[in-house]
Amino acid sequence: MAKDLHPTTDPTKMGLGRSIAVLTSGGDAQGMNAAVRATVRVGLYTGAKVYFVHEGYQGLVDGGDNIRLATWESVSMMLQLGGTVIGSARCKDFRSREGRTKAACNLVKLGITNLCVIGGDGSLTGANDFRTEWSGLLSDLVQDGKITDTEAKTSSHLNIVGMVGSIDNDFCGTDMTIGTDSALHRIIEVVDAITTTAQSHQRTFILEVMGRHCGYLALVTALSCGADWVFIPEMPPDDDWENHLCRRLADQRARGSRLNVIIVAEGAMCRDGKPITSDQIKKLVTDRLGFDTRITVLGHVQRGGTPSAFDRILGSRMGVEAVMALLEATPDTPACVVSLSGNQAVRLPLMECVQVTKDVTNAMAEGRFEDAIKLRGKSFENNWNIYKLLAHINPPDVKSNINVAIMNIGAPCAGMNAAVRSAVRIGLIEGHNMLAVHDGFDGLAHGQIEPITWTSVTGWTGKGGSMLGTKRTLPGKVLEEISLNIAKFNIHALVIIGGFEAYVGGLELVQAREKYEELCIPMVVIPATVSNNVPGSDFSIGADTALNTITATCDRIKQSAAGTKRRVFIVETMGGYCGYLATMAGLAAGADAAYIYEEKFSIKDLEVNVEHLLNKMKTTVKRGLILRNENSNANYTTDFIFNLYSEEGKGVFDCRKNVLGHMQQGGTPTPFDRNFGTKMGAKSVLWLSEKLKECYRHGRIFANTPDSACVLGMRKRALTFQPLSELKEDTDLEHRIPKTQWWLKIRPIMKILAKYDIKLDTSEHADMEHVIKSPRGK
Repeated sequence: MAKDLHPTTDPTKMGLGRSIAVLTSGGDAQGMNAAVRATVRVGLYTGAKVYFVHEGYQGLVDGGDNIRLATWESVSMMLQLGGTVIGSARCKDFRSREGRTKAACNLVKLGITNLCVIGGDGSLTGANDFRTEWSGLLSDLVQDGKITDTEAKTSSHLNIVGMVGSIDNDFCGTDMTIGTDSALHRIIEVVDAITTTAQSHQRTFILEVMGRHCGYLALVTALSCGADWVFIPEMPPDDDWENHLCRRLADQRARGSRLNVIIVAEGAMCRDGKPITSDQIKKLVTDRLGFDTRITVLGHVQRGGTPSAFDRILGSRMGVEAVMALLEATPDTPACVVSLSGNQAVRLPLMECVQVTKDVTNAMAEGRFEDAIKLRGKSFENNWNIYKLLAHINPPDVKSNINVAIMNIGAPCAGMNAAVRSAVRIGLIEGHNMLAVHDGFDGLAHGQIEPITWTSVTGWTGKGGSMLGTKRTLPGKVLEEISLNIAKFNIHALVIIGGFEAYVGGLELVQAREKYEELCIPMVVIPATVSNNVPGSDFSIGADTALNTITATCDRIKQSAAGTKRRVFIVETMGGYCGYLATMAGLAAGADAAYIYEEKFSIKDLEVNVEHLLNKMKTTVKRGLILRNENSNANYTTDFIFNLYSEEGKGVFDCRKNVLGHMQQGGTPTPFDRNFGTKMGAKSVLWLSEKLKECYRHGRIFANTPDSACVLGMRKRALTFQPLSELKEDTDLEHRIPKTQWWLKIRPIMKILAKYDIKLDTSEHADMEHVIKSPRGK
């Protein structure tokens, strides 16, 4: 992020006199509609004219009715729809120069010089070629008398911004493409359904997922469901894979497992480039092991359905960034794609990303598989490394004589068990003895501690809640008992998985180290809470599942008003004093307002909101959705706001209220929470192993430095360990929230998309970043 050179630019006037066209091209992906909606609304907010191009590039070539003016209301109620409402088509005509000339003519006639393309790498490359030959196309059109010199002058330059919509996540430079998370939701729903039937009959299931050239979906699915084997194009199995696979499946059965799951990407292949098919694997397993084996090919189910909360937020944030990138572009700016890295919006040069994507394909073709995995990016490489670690099922013979205890603290949330499972298994692989502590600090004080084994955590990734049991009790009052049990069970390190109580509890243990020497052991806190309020991490395990629950419920609630018209819903969400859930659900469900504690509001603000809804009811959109965080204000309660809106809206709209309650803590974890939990659990134990080596002195472990007790958190773009004691300054202990929260910056987006006349801060914008590193000395 860099300071803008013109911080005085008024964003509501940036687009005056400009025209933007938006099109979706190539294969559809869930979340494209969110991107279209945001592009249209932010475009209109800046004062620009915005056009839909229906049916992708075909519509651009055919022109006429395919290119239509978009209005604010024309993108209403499309946030929760899968696919793309404006249509997409594979287009042969655009590949010829004649087709592109027609397209250029259609754009020039409408005065459109800004094009926003949502699609895969093929669609984006096409857009870049179009831009490169733009001036040539214009001179042809002038020569043929199709456009005048003046028209050619006013449209002398075409700006292009791309957003990647592809369920395969096969575009390099972006962490997640639009549609990937939703596709994973579809796959995991199927995996969960299949595991129940497979267990009943002791079957082996082979699941084939999409990904002709990219194994991302297969790899994350394998991590999220604890599959026995995964086949991906980037890293074909070793030559002796048939024997290895059969050995692993037989081993799992011998350990008492009733099912085997094998995930295959459709582009899976051997080292010599020959395809590996599901049928081939089935024949191998049936012939060699005699296991009852079934194949399920998921096909287009993965593209369908409603977009996940993540894809809606991703699409919305990218849409905003795309409009800003178009309006800030100069003739010298290279065409760019907007993308998300960690939780930062970034702009990347389009052709560099396309180049790296091609480099992956070349690396695979030349048998440089390690390079292929590296080129896919950090997140892919991390997933692969964790998968490889967890795939070993034979813990080493040499034991470390280290005992690591794992516990859950605070309210239960989805994804806790995934973190416990991977922490236990990585610990066993490292040669440690793993101990389960039941019922949090209470259990630690009362000795509810027992060994936990490889098989006892089988199948935990997909289970909601907390299998270990969890309580909110803090250790402060039972420190004496805790330190006695740490000595009694000879605990050398501690993994604490939980919410704000886990952080405060960890802090209390660190502060008691002076008095109790037994507490001088390395500890790590893994944030897991629906509230996402743990200092030191931008995300916590469980928040994504809760967000999807709220979003799905809001969709249903909004839909119930479709027949009744003129209805406003007031929905109360959890989160303690942290407004993360209310804000993000507001963005994902298209709310008109979200009241939170961090952003103080007065009766005047409530009046403005009511006024806004009264005006909205005069348009064709006759529904309102208001979210309120449970502790946003002691006096303006959900009942108060409901009563106020009911009174002020009399005769224009009526109100209904819903308190969502504990359904937000339940449910099976989303793919993100399973994967995030798995990575966090693994990373925490690997870090503890290193710390234990550092703290081993004179035959015993002694850790009393601040950096021996950390929170493992996601910060911007990386998983980092931060000392508990250092995070204290950034914590509002009374309200149980961090003092700085990254997501507050994206609140204005929600307000703009709900048509509030507010100022978007353009002083901080994403600079163009390079994907291809300049060669430096090794």
